[in-house]
Amino acid sequence: MEEGLLRIREVSKHFGGVYAVNGVSLDVKEGGICGLVGPNGSGKSTLFNTILGIHRPDGGNIYFNGNCINCLAPHQIYALGLVNAFQLPRLFYQMSVLDNMLVAARGQQGDKLLNSLFLRRKWQEQEKGLIEEALEILELMELDKWAFSLAGELSGGQRKLLEVARALMAKPTLLLLDEPAAGINPVLGRKMFQKLEDLSRNGTTFFIVEHRLEILFEFASWIYVMDRGKTVVGGEPEDISEEPAFYRAYLGEE
Repeated sequence: MEEGLLRIREVSKHFGGVYAVNGVSLDVKEGGICGLVGPNGSGKSTLFNTILGIHRPDGGNIYFNGNCINCLAPHQIYALGLVNAFQLPRLFYQMSVLDNMLVAARGQQGDKLLNSLFLRRKWQEQEKGLIEEALEILELMELDKWAFSLAGELSGGQRKLLEVARALMAKPTLLLLDEPAAGINPVLGRKMFQKLEDLSRNGTTFFIVEHRLEILFEFASWIYVMDRGKTVVGGEPEDISEEPAFYRAYLGEE
């Protein structure tokens, strides 16, 4: 696989004497869906948190779009276009679904004091455009019917969809998703991945941790397998499904 948008080189992260991530190297090329799989405790979420700047790597380097991001804070990494959607949705439950979307929009002119006082027309026009954009994304995720409902009134599966929709509102170059299909019925989960695949054709790249392997393997163009803090194999889904290392990671046997 060619070097990509996200390049991870010999990255390690330990907690005390335990290495949650141990010398991981991988590439996520631009465009499409890249998957990361492995049993519970294999280090997938820790790797994601290290990429996002929540944890600082204890060794190795992380490059995004040609820039080393090892020492950047999460908000600085976010500003570069590397965005995530949380495994457990972190929504504003007393705000409407639409307002949750608008909070995620970048560069809002009305947030600046002088603009809010003297350039009202400019930021009002921008806000109208953002509302239209948010409604389009909500329609894509089949949440437009609940746009004016409180986020706290949504079902668990709908909250997961809103978390993904809100991340898309930030116009990411690379979007990290941690188990987006968890808690969603298989039909809706597959429809969501179909929508992500459609978005990937328009320039958004996705790096996804997912335990619903039957869905991920259908839509991903490349899969990495982690086990005990290391990447043990990487390849196209049809090749990974025949790799002994894939079965050893999950079953501990050939």
